[in-house]
Amino acid sequence: MALKELRQLKRLQGKRVLVRVDFNVPLRGKKILEDYKITKSLPTIEYLVQCGARVVLASHLGRPKGVEAKLSLRPVASRLAELLKQKVPLLPIATLKGWQKMESAVRALGNGEVVMLENIRFIAGEKKDSPELAKKLARLADLFVLDGFAVAHRAAASVSGVARFLPSYAGFLLANEVKILSQAVMHPRRPLVVILGGIKIETKIPIIKNLLSKADAILVGGAIATTYEWAKGNSVGASIVGKEFKKDILKYCHNKKVIVPIDAVVGDAKGNHAQVIATDRSFAVANKNFGMYSIGPKTVQLFSAYIKKARTLIWNGALGWFEQPPYGHANRAIAHLFAARSKGRAFGICGGGESVEVLRHEGLFDDIDLVSTGGGAMLEFLAGKKLPGLTALQK
Repeated sequence: MALKELRQLKRLQGKRVLVRVDFNVPLRGKKILEDYKITKSLPTIEYLVQCGARVVLASHLGRPKGVEAKLSLRPVASRLAELLKQKVPLLPIATLKGWQKMESAVRALGNGEVVMLENIRFIAGEKKDSPELAKKLARLADLFVLDGFAVAHRAAASVSGVARFLPSYAGFLLANEVKILSQAVMHPRRPLVVILGGIKIETKIPIIKNLLSKADAILVGGAIATTYEWAKGNSVGASIVGKEFKKDILKYCHNKKVIVPIDAVVGDAKGNHAQVIATDRSFAVANKNFGMYSIGPKTVQLFSAYIKKARTLIWNGALGWFEQPPYGHANRAIAHLFAARSKGRAFGICGGGESVEVLRHEGLFDDIDLVSTGGGAMLEFLAGKKLPGLTALQK
């Protein structure tokens, strides 16, 4: 996918540049628990500052219903100021008076200075892709840069909306993720092995459909595996099952490229009575209060054989309930092998909340070639869907 990129621009000095970032970081009170998304957009922001641009940052935080003080971007602005070693004022936007103050502050910006707009989702028109809001945002700047890959699949005023009214370009983070994901899907080093888990089957079936002809093997766990066992007529107890996907699951899991678990760890929701059961013809979860909460040790060995041969690896979604002992062992084993293969014999890409959390918990971020900042966006990209934010930036 060919995008218009920020690096193509010349003479940025004095230009007002509106940059849509994704600083939707985890908070506990006013404390940022993890600033990965902030640091990943630093190269784009620092480049604009060094070029003498006047930088206006827009982001959302959480899912506010109107203005919610607990979802203010103030802690994010403070952290960014520390990283940039310069002031980053936070500007109000949710009221007419606030908007007027914000416009005045933007007009007063000097070259190389940075301001951040308050949570853009405090305004109802953001998620509705309001043309009026998009036009108001466009009047703040000369250029628009989208650097939040995690929001590229959203048709929102500050994502695809504003791009209709300003010359628009991809920031470094966005351009890099799109380039790497495109390469991995269209021209991978082979074998290409895809690992899919998690509980949201509806997001994984389109990926299987799109990548089945491209991948050499697709290893599945999580709700895909539990639904498959149920669809075959086996008793799965309290396991998560997507009954509406029975036809699709049977179709894809019978494909020789899709590798299903050969055993599972079964027990109750508190991790009690855990036992390993082979997923053969006699498989059954007899106790209705028990469920399949992880792939089993033989499946870990089976999956490992494919991972060790891979030269391109893509992982999205945990292969079990990793937060609840003892169901997290398989995830940790796969995560460490995935990391050991990445940045070496294989190119490793990981995205999506659960699988990323496993890597973060195990301290493996630095061992992976790309830990995507976009969970939903990465899923839709891998499923072959058009992302509104990217469509607006195409050459």
